[in-house]
Amino acid sequence: MTRSNPAIEQRWDVFHRVVNMPSPELRDWLLSTPDGAAAYAPEPDIDIHELGGRVLRILEKRRVDLTDDDVATMELVTELVVGRLMNAPPEEAVNEPWRDTLLTLGHDPLRPDSPRGEEAATLLREMTTT
Repeated sequence: MTRSNPAIEQRWDVFHRVVNMPSPELRDWLLSTPDGAAAYAPEPDIDIHELGGRVLRILEKRRVDLTDDDVATMELVTELVVGRLMNAPPEEAVNEPWRDTLLTLGHDPLRPDSPRGEEAATLLREMTTT
């Protein structure tokens, strides 16, 4: 990736606001998650645990080291996380499948910086404006 690509920089920034777990915390979560984590997938054809591993690898990279696959992963993860945040269940704190999916993607919805509704939708729009 080039260093001065504004679209990539925008995606990087939005991705890092959506993924609010540091890499050590995500790594610990992924290691403690049972193989059945794919059952939580928002899309039946997505291996959510494998996607979480890709998120972890991106978190350990510098922006200038991103590949096209990394950028596609950042876009997919942002869309999945924002979609789930915009459609949070009424009792989200106790909805384990919903929260577990988000945790596997690197987002802890119980943190104060976790957006909801229109605030979450704004992140997705920010990513696609450049």
